[in-house]
Amino acid sequence: MQGPNQLRILIADDHAVTRVGLRNLLSSRPGWTVCAEAATGRQAVTLAEQYRPDIVVMDIAMPELNGLEATRRIRKLFPKIEILVLSLHYSDELVREVVDAGARAYVLKSDASKDLLSAIRTLANHQAYFTAPASEVLIRGGCDQNPEANSSVSIHKTLTSREREIVQLLAEGKSSKEVAVGLGISVKTTETHRANILRKLGMHSVSELVRYAVKNHMIEP
Repeated sequence: MQGPNQLRILIADDHAVTRVGLRNLLSSRPGWTVCAEAATGRQAVTLAEQYRPDIVVMDIAMPELNGLEATRRIRKLFPKIEILVLSLHYSDELVREVVDAGARAYVLKSDASKDLLSAIRTLANHQAYFTAPASEVLIRGGCDQNPEANSSVSIHKTLTSREREIVQLLAEGKSSKEVAVGLGISVKTTETHRANILRKLGMHSVSELVRYAVKNHMIEP
């Protein structure tokens, strides 16, 4: 990382108005530059490869590839890129998922005006930033507090990255053919993935996948 006086930031959010607000806020800081903006999780991964930002400000709920999955991919490709996750929602389970994905800062959109700049300054020094409630969850190792949530996360981890991507696309209402075209694979391969996903999750319909996707923050309810 180049230091707090030469900070390059990638914004990933599917709402143009939010991106404009974030860009104006972040660009107003001396030495901070918004080097790129993404409207989908997949685009965020592509732009991270292209621009190699110091920090990514990542919304969770984005089309095609959600923010948690995009975070996993970026961190796997570029472990030195720090990622700050923005969310409309807070839950203990979500805190654990954010950390598991590789992000080291978690800020509620409702608190962005007071927490975002501090979080980015902290990340610029390669230190994690979590609010007091989130920190408490991490300190106590929250999984033992909610066995049902822990079981859900474990099941989620049995899916591959490609399978999680397909779950989201199907839950967004795309047909097998549309998924195949979007991912550059055959319809037969898509159908095989779909069958494997349903088997792993013990489900029998796309409507069940939609509920699963909402529960796991892959799409908005």
